This record gives sequence, C-alpha cells and structure tokens, in this order.
Amino acid sequence: MALFEYFPNYVWNLSVSIALESGAKIGEIIDMCAPIRDAAARGEDSGTAAFMAEWSKMADKLAALATEDKAKGRLFSAGDKLKRAALYYQMAERMQGHGHPGREETYAKALDAFTRGTAFAGDNVERVEIPYEGKTLSGLWTRGAGEGPRPAVVYCNGLDSTKELIFFSWLPHALAKRGISCLCVDQPGTGEALRLQGLPARPDSEAWASAWVDWLETQGEVHAKAIGMTGLSLGGHYAPRAVAFEPRFASGAVWGANHDWAEVQQKRMRREGENPVPHYWSHVWWVFGAKSQADFLEKAKGMTLDGIMDRITVPFLVTHGESDRQIGLDYAHRSYDQLVNSPRRELKIFTAREGGVEHVGADNMSFGREYISDWFAETLGGRTA
Repeated sequence: MALFEYFPNYVWNLSVSIALESGAKIGEIIDMCAPIRDAAARGEDSGTAAFMAEWSKMADKLAALATEDKAKGRLFSAGDKLKRAALYYQMAERMQGHGHPGREETYAKALDAFTRGTAFAGDNVERVEIPYEGKTLSGLWTRGAGEGPRPAVVYCNGLDSTKELIFFSWLPHALAKRGISCLCVDQPGTGEALRLQGLPARPDSEAWASAWVDWLETQGEVHAKAIGMTGLSLGGHYAPRAVAFEPRFASGAVWGANHDWAEVQQKRMRREGENPVPHYWSHVWWVFGAKSQADFLEKAKGMTLDGIMDRITVPFLVTHGESDRQIGLDYAHRSYDQLVNSPRRELKIFTAREGGVEHVGADNMSFGREYISDWFAETLGGRTA
C-alpha cells in the first residue's frame, strides 16, 4: 500500500491521503485538486494559497448546502456536510505558512463547522476545557460504551494536527466500541492552544498531560486506575515521555515511534526524509515560539527518549509503518529496546501484508487504530469482542 499519489510531491499527497482517511469524498477531492495540480509541480511550498482557496471553496459550498438542509429540519444531513466542511477547512489551514492571509479565518470556520456538524449529527463528542497556566486547554471527549466507571485514553496531536483531525482518525470511535472513553487534546504547540491561547510546544509533555489526568480523575464516569495515553506522529514522542513521568497512566501506546525528534531536525536540515507540512522551518519556529533557527534547535535539543523509556513501568505498545518516509523505522526499535522495565511491551511494524505502512498509517489508518484500540482494551480493561 502507499499514499494516494495525485500530486508530484509528498507533502501535498500526505494532506490528500489524510483527508481521504478522515472522511473526505473522492469526487470532492478530485474537484478540489484538479485545478491546482500544476501548482503542486512547482514544489511543496509554492501554490499553498491556491490549495487553501480550492479546499475552502468546497468547504464553503458544503456549509451552504448544510444551511439548506437545516432549513428543512434535516439536521443529520446538515451535520454530515458540516463535518466534511470542517475537515476541508482544517486541511486547507494546515497547509499554509504562519501568518498567511486568510489562515485565521479558515481555522475559525473549521471550529464552527465541526461544532455545529457534530451537534447536528448527534455524534458522541463533547468539548471540554481546563485551566492551564493562566490560560485554557481544550479537548474533545468521546464516551466509551457501557455503564459505570470506564477506562479512558488521552490522545494527543502530532506537530501539525489538531484535536478535530485526530478525532477524524476514528480512534475515539474504535475505543468507544471497546468500552473506553477517549480525550482528544490540543496540547501546547497545536490547535487552539497555539492559535488561540498562544501556548508554544514544550518538551516536558507530562506538564500538560498531568493536567488532563487531574480532570479525568474528577469525572465519575472514569475508572481513575485505568487511564492510558497515546499520540500520533510527534505525539509518538510526547505520549511515552508523559507516561514515563506521570505515574497515574496505566498503559501507553504510540502511533509512530518519534524516538529522537531532535535528531530528526538534523536530518531534515540535510534533506534526509520528508517534511509533514509546507513552509516547514517557519512552522516549527511558530510551534516552539522560536525567534531563529538556532533558538528552535536549542528548544528542541532535549527531545529524545534516550534515558526516558526505561522509566516506563506499565504496559506499552510501539507501532510504526515500515515505509514511513518521515520518521525512520529504526526509531521504533530504539523505543522498544529501551522499554526494559515495562511489564508488557510490544512492537508492531505494519507491513505491506496489511497496510498502514506510511507515516501514522496515512495510506490506511484502519490497521493502526484497530491495533491500538485492542491494545488498550486488553491493558485497561475494555473488550475486544
């Protein structure tokens, strides 16, 4: 399996593939992408304004059609259209450079479409907020099936995703079916935390992860001794770090083993491996609140899990696609090999036999979400059948 290679560069194809795995419709994808195919040939950074224009135009159309449905009382239909609009707005926004004209407006449209869409559709999701360092952090809460206190999993973003996009990975739905609640979070450096609260990324992920555990412990529907954590892409660095330093986590997993992100930056400066978004260096400066390349590298230099993984004393799963073009497969082996104090460790490499071989399964996310949700069912007390 491989990405849907519509464009002549990886970064644009990654966005299209993520959209398809998140609920996009192929006909709408073609309508959005055909007018900008030539623009993509000029490189991953060039033409991103045209990308936003076409994808936003489709999202605007869906939002207008949803308004027509709503006027007829057809809220389920309106909700489905608004959720796709939210997805397309989000993908358009994430492709832009920091400060690009229209980016803030597009993000606001995405949040509004998601909120109204999931409400109209009657989806199992609720927005939650907690105080954090004088500001707020936001999340999306999906309740697991069943009665009484249930296990819960904190699910964090990568470098350039948002809580809405990881909700659209459908892992919360897979967990809910297994009797496990899921909290998708915008941690510092992502989503609302970065865009609306001005909170940059920080290497010590336990600081914000622990704040979410504090909130979970106040929820009567949560089994406080059965809380896990996972993350995709750069979340594959944040999640194990948090599990290592926050003793209240009972299990952990990564969707992509981002073991040494500091080293990845050195590789990217040598143009080894693919970037996740256009305008990559300006993006990471923004995410980390850096003023220069030297400042960014200084802020990121401690982002290695060497000397961290052996602190994990709970079950932990490492997953990785064998053909990941962003984060090398060797990092998965490094993370797994260093889990020497985990009572139950597992390494799952997704191969061509099943799929999910690209970065965080962008070619087919079903295998990653099924494997990870089964893992948490087995280690936190959910069900697999």
